[in-house]
Amino acid sequence: HVQLVESGGGSVQAGGSLRLSCVASGDLSSSRCMAWFRQAPGKEREEVAVIGRDGNTRYADSVKGRFSISKDNAKNTLYLQMNSMKPEDTAKYYCRAGAWCNTFPYWGQGTQVTVS
Repeated sequence: HVQLVESGGGSVQAGGSLRLSCVASGDLSSSRCMAWFRQAPGKEREEVAVIGRDGNTRYADSVKGRFSISKDNAKNTLYLQMNSMKPEDTAKYYCRAGAWCNTFPYWGQGTQVTVS
């Protein structure tokens, strides 16, 4: 089992920046692929960014060029740097993890991001 704890959410004005963090613990062999998802009220859950065990990344078209996913393996921490933020980025952001990048069975509790 993997435990994920997010932090770093908050409120920011359009054009501003935030950095989300997610600390993983437990069976880290099951969290070699990690991702950020988000869900806004009334909208479907959206994959925002993924980073694989080899460091390869993928991004949703809506955040390409603005968001950057990274991880610090020594700290078991995943990050999401969000720049040039837009009101449509407002959502609850979730850290997710899995052994492979095609499914993410482990979830954090989420952190709210509001852009006004």
